[in-house]
Amino acid sequence: MIVRPLGPEDARQYREFRLQALRDSPSAFTSSYEEEVEKPLEFTIDRLLGGGRPKDVTLGALDDDGQLLGIAGMTVEPRRQVQHKATLFGMAVAPAAAGRGIGKTLVTAIVEQGAATDGLLQIGLTVSEGNERAERLYRSCGFEEWGREPQAVIVGRQPVVKIHMLRFL
Repeated sequence: MIVRPLGPEDARQYREFRLQALRDSPSAFTSSYEEEVEKPLEFTIDRLLGGGRPKDVTLGALDDDGQLLGIAGMTVEPRRQVQHKATLFGMAVAPAAAGRGIGKTLVTAIVEQGAATDGLLQIGLTVSEGNERAERLYRSCGFEEWGREPQAVIVGRQPVVKIHMLRFL
């Protein structure tokens, strides 16, 4: 397995992987499949290029054949007074690859990327209440809960609580 930043050449595979994750686990994400499937491939390419934000990165864990096993991204706040903060987003591992340490490898790589980013002091994330596996993963990587947001997202008319977590670098 190799973990590397994804680029425009990975856009189609990344888009399909992400759409599948949104279909499989709609309450795990803030984005919805219905919204994302309507966006053109150019949107995905722009995301992988950082959307004009040079400190942003999307990582992929790929097998020996170049197939995505997992994805995770980091976006850094661009405004001066909050540019010491980043957010881990879009974390997903293919169901067939679960339990192989891919999630931990990706989160660790994001933390390392953050630590190497000049001026970055912390990385935050949210995880849906009830997703114990993801919550355990984030805790094992040094993230700590700092609050809960009731009704953070509504999925199929069902409110979902988001647990806010933070890791200082």
